[in-house]
Amino acid sequence: MMVFDDLGGQLKNISRYLTPVRLVSAILALTLLGVGGWALWLWSYGVSPIPIPESAEVQIYIPPQTTFSGIRKVLVENRLIRNDRRFYQLAKFYKLTEKLKAGEYLFSPGLTHYQLLRALEKGATIQRPVTVPEGANIYQVADILAGGGWVERELFLDKVRDKAVVAAFKVQGESLEGYLFPDTYHLTRGQSAMEIIAMMVERGRQVRAQLGDLADNELKLSPHEVIILASIVEKETGVGEERPLIARVFLSRLKRKMRLQADPTVIYGLADFDGNLTKRDLLAITPYNTYQIRGLPAGPIANPGRAAIAAVLHPALESYLYFVSKNDGGHYFSKTLAEHNRAVRKYQKSKRYR
Repeated sequence: MMVFDDLGGQLKNISRYLTPVRLVSAILALTLLGVGGWALWLWSYGVSPIPIPESAEVQIYIPPQTTFSGIRKVLVENRLIRNDRRFYQLAKFYKLTEKLKAGEYLFSPGLTHYQLLRALEKGATIQRPVTVPEGANIYQVADILAGGGWVERELFLDKVRDKAVVAAFKVQGESLEGYLFPDTYHLTRGQSAMEIIAMMVERGRQVRAQLGDLADNELKLSPHEVIILASIVEKETGVGEERPLIARVFLSRLKRKMRLQADPTVIYGLADFDGNLTKRDLLAITPYNTYQIRGLPAGPIANPGRAAIAAVLHPALESYLYFVSKNDGGHYFSKTLAEHNRAVRKYQKSKRYR
């Protein structure tokens, strides 16, 4: 700053002609002049617009843990600020050098340097919608997130299957399967796998709280068992109005101690399922093969949505025990084995169904 150049020399020359009182006054005047000049200079820089061409936008990405100097480098490289100390002085004045946040940003013309600084402080990052569909299992969720570049697939799977992580979220089971709630999430670049997992688990908690006490059900299933059964209901049908009917079939079977005989549970327990469910698969002994074991499988087989959970809590009143696909997305429900067998012959002549 020219205001401060050779200030010591100027004061020395002035002091030859001034009394001590006048000297102090002169020093104060020069100091105030210097501070005022500096403040005016900084204010002028802060209110000046960043150099973005009209009808254009600049998108940047600041990686996590980036220091202020690193952030400044990104801004310079993207021509949002000039390569001088003014932006640092502005951030230092507002005590924000340690408060700027990482992430993906989009800046438009007309934004001032001060507004740019505040946007970085607030973390006004770009949020992109990512949809996890109802019935997606943890492997499919990992594929969705990895496909969008949000997480590394194996890292995500390691986290959701880590016993310490599962315990930290107070989830019963070997993984977070069933608890990564299907919904549309708005994510920002740089979020960690754990941040995204926590977001999904918390959303599930909110929805379950809205549905009431999961333990309040006709068979006195535990909340975890409700999630297991809801995951089966979710995988058995994509038709909304059928969910309470599907839930009724399985609840009736559990009450009568009949095997659930649910194809999706068999598939979940197969390590190398190729898309074709065979008789050999139905005979395989796994903790998820409900053709071979009685009761519920070892854990959820997918992440159920609100409607599937609600269906288990409030199933249809009809006493159905069987259902078979009609090959049009819907199912035919039966109360007796004889009726069911007739439906199988009609709709699924060559396939074995419960």
